[in-house]
Amino acid sequence: MMQHITGIPRNQMVFSSLVDMVLPDNLVRFVDAFVETLSLQTLGFTIQTLKTEGRPSFNTKIFLEL
Repeated sequence: MMQHITGIPRNQMVFSSLVDMVLPDNLVRFVDAFVETLSLQTLGFTIQTLKTEGRPSFNTKIFLEL
């Protein structure tokens, strides 16, 4: 008899998104939509590239939303 690693049965796995967990009338959705309409350059923000190698930085609007 061979030894095998057994995983979780497929019918028990649930895939979900954080977006699915936020209710449609939550204030978070308003903040997200509002920040997306802003022009950061018009407000005086400048996009800076801190390094040329490695993983790219996050979008500046994400930090404003937080």
